[in-house]
Amino acid sequence: MEQTFDPATPAPAQRATREQFLSTDDKDMLRAARDLTKDIAQAKGAIYWPDMLISAAVGYAALAGAILVSSVPLAVVLGLVASLALYRALMFIHELTHIHRNALPGFRLWWNVLVGIPLLVPSYMYEGVHTIHHKRTQYGTVEDPEYLPLALMKPWSLPLFVLVALLAPIAFIVRCAVLVPIGAVFPPVRRFFWERFSALSINPQFRRRPPEGEMKARVFWQELGGFVWSWALIGSVFAFGWRPLLIALAVVSLTAVLNQLRTLVAHLWENEGDPMTVTAQFLDSVNVPPPGIAAELWAPVGLRYHALHHLMPSMPYHSLPEAHRRLKRELGENSTYDGANHPGMLYLVGRIARSTMRVR
Repeated sequence: MEQTFDPATPAPAQRATREQFLSTDDKDMLRAARDLTKDIAQAKGAIYWPDMLISAAVGYAALAGAILVSSVPLAVVLGLVASLALYRALMFIHELTHIHRNALPGFRLWWNVLVGIPLLVPSYMYEGVHTIHHKRTQYGTVEDPEYLPLALMKPWSLPLFVLVALLAPIAFIVRCAVLVPIGAVFPPVRRFFWERFSALSINPQFRRRPPEGEMKARVFWQELGGFVWSWALIGSVFAFGWRPLLIALAVVSLTAVLNQLRTLVAHLWENEGDPMTVTAQFLDSVNVPPPGIAAELWAPVGLRYHALHHLMPSMPYHSLPEAHRRLKRELGENSTYDGANHPGMLYLVGRIARSTMRVR
């Protein structure tokens, strides 16, 4: 496929940037993304179910081992395994927001029963919220729940952004055990907490709308499940002492920090609030493709191809590696597509950190 050359298209040796495509799209790239991947756009239950179930089983088994063993070094190793495995299982919440409602019957229900509610992150905290992040006119604006111009903020904002995730498990317990029942009794309190604390959002200015339709029923049973489980966790202290709960909280804290680090490098965070073209959104997002396996640990379930995901939000995670290979082969080196491909987390953190140091 020949590329269309126009003033916005970078020279062959030049890396494409978001600024070049603020007002115009690379239509060749968008067309290739659509045409070359039609045959791999189907979510396969034979991949989703075993991946999620095995990840959850390994995570809970390793967590149980970390609680039961007497050796501290072995407990630490098992805790790390538990965190990584539960992190992978948890990241299927991202897939739930994009797959067709009839694609994987029962998957949402069982993910919530086995992962979402036990980790106090039921799917309603992402569903109906994450899709706003993909709307062309809202990505990177004040209405985007998942965007902050981190590269344009002060240097201290980056470590604070990551470290605040350490408190996530405590916040989840307080929310499910205390705020949910208070909100059930006092509707104004519920409206306040729903708008501000019911979503996995990083934008403090985002205000969530009330649930509608079938989402209302989902929210009810998921909140009920979270309420019961949160009090079971609190009650476990009286039956088993503090040690099991503290170890579980430490594992979930590490999982939350991993996710926050992944979020930190999921975008370049260079937009100041203006709407962007699809191509500009793509180039403000990040792929960390092979070689290298580290990204599979900190960006599992297809999230190492986050920029590609912004081109094709409904593409199932298991098809993203093949979609990436096809686009690379078709569009060639130094294409616009190459502009979103980056070498790894350390490089990206360094880039964003250097950007914050230039802010006055």
